[in-house]
Amino acid sequence: MTKPKRSLLFESEDIKVIYYEDTIAEKTLKSNFIEGESSFNLLFLLSPNINLQASDCGTNFMFKKNQYILHYSSSENRAELWAENQEVLEYFQIQVHYQYIFDLIEPQSNPESAEILENMKNNNFIFLHKETPPSMTVEMHMILKEIKGYSKKGVMQKLFIEAKIIKLLILIFEQFNEKNIAEDLSKTPETIKKFLDENYHRNLKIEEISRIIGINQNKLRREFKEHYHTTIVDYILELRMLKAKKMIINNKVMIKEIAIECGYEYVQNFTRAFKKKFGVSPEKLRLG
Repeated sequence: MTKPKRSLLFESEDIKVIYYEDTIAEKTLKSNFIEGESSFNLLFLLSPNINLQASDCGTNFMFKKNQYILHYSSSENRAELWAENQEVLEYFQIQVHYQYIFDLIEPQSNPESAEILENMKNNNFIFLHKETPPSMTVEMHMILKEIKGYSKKGVMQKLFIEAKIIKLLILIFEQFNEKNIAEDLSKTPETIKKFLDENYHRNLKIEEISRIIGINQNKLRREFKEHYHTTIVDYILELRMLKAKKMIINNKVMIKEIAIECGYEYVQNFTRAFKKKFGVSPEKLRLG
């Protein structure tokens, strides 16, 4: 029988990174989750329908696959994670001490920094929209993959992990800032286009665009097509392909990097879309 895999990927005085995976079938998979005293915890749920029960307040959460939360705990807190009738229980936990975040953000330096720290302490980065935890972006997935696969130790690992955590925090702040901006914008075709122009490189689905902007999916599709005479999907594809064609001329940038920059998780999908658009593969276009 395969045993659960709990890997302590990194630990320092301020940071702890844990990866957990349990692939035992035909059983209720459970894992104990511990939040340290005065710490911020990033919890990335990588398998579907994960339940979380916190012992401090008896709160129950149900997470879909690839959702996450950023949670502050003032005292040590224990919680239990489990997946009912699932073959996999998989998650990442990144725990960062309060003082490290305080020194990083420097809330005394300006009002914006103070507001960010206050939002973190008040756990305002748990629900992106109403009671829906935010979904991981492609960039977040890539960062976790890099953390898991990093093999160096010592000071190099410390610098690498800290840099990746800072990048994750930036992505989280940006995601929530986009939500706030979207809530303030008027619901017009121009608003939809502006959102697409700024986010076409992300792995967005129509349902997510609809939720963020606050327009019914059918109305979203209809108004955009009536105003711009193209579908949202085709418009996103056009933006991605234009960016890809510009990047292809730079021989120093790998095709895989271009695919990621243009919103594709898999190179094969990017290559297929590029060839369909331009009649030639990215590699052949680069070679001339």
